[in-house]
Amino acid sequence: MNKHILEISGIQKSFKDKLLLSDIYLKIQTGEIIGLLGRNGSGKSTLLKIIFGIIPASDKSIFIDGISKNNSSVLNEISYLHQNQFIPNHFSVFKTISLSIDKQKAALFCEDDFLKPLLNRKIRNLSFGELRYFQVKLILFNTSKFALLDEPFSGLSPKMIENVIGLIKENALQKGIFITDHNYRNVMDIATKIVLLKDGKLHEINEKAELFQKEYLKSPAIF
Repeated sequence: MNKHILEISGIQKSFKDKLLLSDIYLKIQTGEIIGLLGRNGSGKSTLLKIIFGIIPASDKSIFIDGISKNNSSVLNEISYLHQNQFIPNHFSVFKTISLSIDKQKAALFCEDDFLKPLLNRKIRNLSFGELRYFQVKLILFNTSKFALLDEPFSGLSPKMIENVIGLIKENALQKGIFITDHNYRNVMDIATKIVLLKDGKLHEINEKAELFQKEYLKSPAIF
């Protein structure tokens, strides 16, 4: 299988004269799961939105497999799980699957003990956890080369989290995955690489103790 490489550099972003992101550089390739950690308000979600193209950023440079995407859409190559509901409420789960998932993968997608009872339900009638689980799976089954996951574990039961972790690991064989979540332990358990967003810059974390040293965690005993 060919490796795909996503490379982003030069990202700068300010809000109300406050510098939120400064000269961000990131490289991710197929097979990698990069975990993004950072305190609330550090700019994690903003960074994902800039990469996906929802929020503009000056001097952003983005390359996929060495080809510049600065002036073109990345929708077919990068999928993005954001924190808001993005499926029409009047759709059924089954209709959403039929419109979103390749027919060859649809049967496998539905072979899921959590989803089977939901197939005929309307999106508006799903619980928050059911909807979040469904959204995460839709993004991971997308044909994109890369997936940006913002709070994929939010509202999920322990069993659902276990399933999602398995899905992320499985899909990382074909994708590069960038993930951030308040449940940092889950992120650290599955990530092949950890980066910390602090003071507008990304810091690569090689040892857990660095999270204490950089004041992301209050005590090393939390590990």
